[in-house]
Amino acid sequence: MGRGRRIMVTHMPLTTISDARWRRLRWLVIAPHPDDETLGAGALIAQTAREGRLAGIVYLTDGSGSHPLAAGTLTRTRRREAGLAIRRLTGNATVPIHLNWRDASPHSPGDRGFEASCRALVALCHARRVDVLAVTASHEPHCDHAAAAQLAHAVRSAARRRVQLVEYLVWGDAPMTASMPRLATAPMAQGTRRYALFAHRSQLSGAYGPGFRLPRSAARMPPRDILYHSRPGHGG
Repeated sequence: MGRGRRIMVTHMPLTTISDARWRRLRWLVIAPHPDDETLGAGALIAQTAREGRLAGIVYLTDGSGSHPLAAGTLTRTRRREAGLAIRRLTGNATVPIHLNWRDASPHSPGDRGFEASCRALVALCHARRVDVLAVTASHEPHCDHAAAAQLAHAVRSAARRRVQLVEYLVWGDAPMTASMPRLATAPMAQGTRRYALFAHRSQLSGAYGPGFRLPRSAARMPPRDILYHSRPGHGG
C-alpha cells in the first residue's frame, strides 16, 4: 500500500488579542475542569486580568471523577486548588464560578441542567458585559471538553448582546482548517504558568489514590496561548 499524501493546511495570519479589533474586549473563560484553565488558557487569563479585561472564569464540572476513591472530598480540594491557581495567574483573588456538572457525565442540549447553565451564563454575559467566550475546542477528545464547547456555542446563540467565541486547546490538535482565524496572547513571564499548574496538587501526584495523573510532559507549556476564532456556524 502506498504512503498517503500529507495534507498541508495554510492558516490565516496570526493576530494578537492586543490588536485594535480585540484590545478593548472583555473575556469570559470556560474551563471543563480545574487545571484546564492553566493548561489551555493560562496566558489568556494572565493577560486579560492584567489589562482589566477578564470578566470571569467558569468551571463546568466538579472535577470529582479524576480519583474515584476520593470523590467525596475531591470536589472541595479541587475548588481550593482552582482558587490558588487563579491567584497565581492573575495576582488577585478572582472568584471563579462553578456550574457543578458531574465530572465525565455531561448534560446534553435540551437537558434541564444544560439549559439552566445556558441561562445562567447568558445572564452573566449581560451583567459583566462579556464580549468574548473562550472555551475548549469542540473536537477535544474528552466528553466534558466537547460539552463545554457545546454550552459556549449555545450561550453565544442565546446571548442578549453580541458575543464572540474562541477555542483553546488542552488535549486536542490544532484545527485542520484554514478558515478559523488564529489569535495569540502575549507571552507569560517565565515560570508563571508552571507555578499555577503546581497548585493542582491532586492532579500531579498519587496522594488521592488511583486515578488520573497529569503526565510530566503537560508541565512543558508554551509561554503564550494560540486561540481559534469560531464564527457562527462552526461547531456547536
